[in-house]
Amino acid sequence: MPEPLSVPTPVDLLIRNCWIVTMDAERRIFRDGALAVIGDRIHAVGQSAEVEAAVMARETIDGSRFVLTPGFVNCHVHITGEPITRGYIPDDTDWQTNVFDWLIPTYQAQSPAEERLSAQFAALEMLRTGTTCFVEAGTILDLGAVHDGLAEIGIRGRIGQWVQDRAFAPDDDQAALTAKAIATIEAELDRYPTTGDPLIATWPCLVGHMTATDALWRAATTLAKERGTGITAHMSADPADPDYYLATTGTRPIVHLDSIGALGPHLSLTHAIFLDDAEVALLAASGTNVTHCPMTAMKGAYGASTSGKFPEMAAAGVNIQLGTDGNNNGNAADMMRAMFVTAGIHKDARRDSSLFSAYRTLECGTVNGAKGAQLDHMIGSLEPGKKADFVAHDRDRPEWVPLLNVVNQLVWSADGRGVHSVWVDGVRVVSGYRSTMVDEERLFAQIEAAGPAIIARAGKTIPSDWPVL
Repeated sequence: MPEPLSVPTPVDLLIRNCWIVTMDAERRIFRDGALAVIGDRIHAVGQSAEVEAAVMARETIDGSRFVLTPGFVNCHVHITGEPITRGYIPDDTDWQTNVFDWLIPTYQAQSPAEERLSAQFAALEMLRTGTTCFVEAGTILDLGAVHDGLAEIGIRGRIGQWVQDRAFAPDDDQAALTAKAIATIEAELDRYPTTGDPLIATWPCLVGHMTATDALWRAATTLAKERGTGITAHMSADPADPDYYLATTGTRPIVHLDSIGALGPHLSLTHAIFLDDAEVALLAASGTNVTHCPMTAMKGAYGASTSGKFPEMAAAGVNIQLGTDGNNNGNAADMMRAMFVTAGIHKDARRDSSLFSAYRTLECGTVNGAKGAQLDHMIGSLEPGKKADFVAHDRDRPEWVPLLNVVNQLVWSADGRGVHSVWVDGVRVVSGYRSTMVDEERLFAQIEAAGPAIIARAGKTIPSDWPVL
């Protein structure tokens, strides 16, 4: 008796005849591949002929123009304050001057409405350059306004109020500061939980450095583990952090965090440049994630290439993920630019071309980032059952011709300006280089008006070495 013919599965979307870089466990790459989507999930990925024969699509796209990749995961980005004032801070300031004389006054001068606007603008830039998920460095004023603004853009993200509690002034009430910081984290986790896999949910976003007490670190760690979230914090971008910890605790920052139980897979430490070998070993043993912001390090002369131990961390198995930081530091939210810099600066600094190959660097921007974002069960690779978060890169551009080694092309030749279309949760949020969710011209006009107003309220001017007439 003949075998019954299989009935094709109805799917919402089929993209066929495209290159697909899956980033699955085998790191398979299809030269003539197809991807099928049902709702918000990937149904099938494989050779075009096989996938096409197995599905019946409501919408079919000829992908011969495209290279499909997972959406990039930006694990450290300031979405308020800086996107709306991009590039006005001089590029010849040291770390302390940059942060305390320029960035902090700018953050404090914005309004909740401007934070919302800035968050939308940051999300638009990320989506337009292929980032589908991000981890925020920390909202300053109004988390609700930021959340609601992001919900209109269609991006996936983890956000949180920027929290610190250490009493630096003699008359500060340390107990009250700590209680307020912990209450802030608890309230935001209650308000925007991760339950049900929402696009936008909250995390504890600690300022980090030397601004958090041990009590806050312990409380944030307990809450993160109980609620199934991560924690993000800055650490050791400058020698000031290890100097402080050595002076006050007798140990370096990572050693101290380990001693109070703060390290682990839930934690992502941003920058992590000034480490010693013992700290690298602790990060590796604990499963703590490190977010490398190479464009900021390069522009701000942080010393990542000369003092950083990123090759040693990678060799030890530390999960290295990437961030673009702020638009007055890295100045762009394009993760493809961040990958380019990551793949280059350590090769040059060590005169070792084996470091951070294009393959390893692409992992940093996809699967590693998904792991650090606590979302690798849903995103970071193109596999059946995972969320339909993916990017269509346009091959009909000079930087994509000829297409011989697609991973080299992604890291070394292309950048986010070649992103044609983007899907998040199965929704096409960018199509033909434009957002499908917001009026881009209106948003750009609002940003152009808001930026100078914030700078004026911060008591700053826009410096220029040359006359602007």
